[in-house]
Amino acid sequence: MLLVAPVNPEQRVSLEADERKVMQTDPDLRKRVNVARSSIPAVTHVDYSARIQTVDPLRHGRFHRLLRAFEAASGCGVLVNTSFNVRGEPIVCTPGDACECFLATDMDALVVENWLVLKDSVPQRLRSTKQAAYLARFSPD
Repeated sequence: MLLVAPVNPEQRVSLEADERKVMQTDPDLRKRVNVARSSIPAVTHVDYSARIQTVDPLRHGRFHRLLRAFEAASGCGVLVNTSFNVRGEPIVCTPGDACECFLATDMDALVVENWLVLKDSVPQRLRSTKQAAYLARFSPD
């Protein structure tokens, strides 16, 4: 994510007058950053830029195929690349860490290599037990 580029004008959304005012003047930055500026709001910054990574079929074959399949199913060929952790927790490093974080959060699915785990397939008793214990480790006092 070394490149910063402007979001294509075709992807930008027109802002209502009140949204423009919030975006330009509201001292609460949470309100300012939560104004959707494009059809891909999760990656569009307040200045209509985005940090981008490119994926090509030669160097990233499997991931490229995943992106194309996602685009065919959703109409959007963009995924958000973010860290895998909860606030206050270190970034997930192992498949075990990934499973713990997955069970303790509101994620719907977890993919690790060739494995897919759907939250609905995990017994509720495991989810709720893991969630309370796991999140308590990383909550501020």
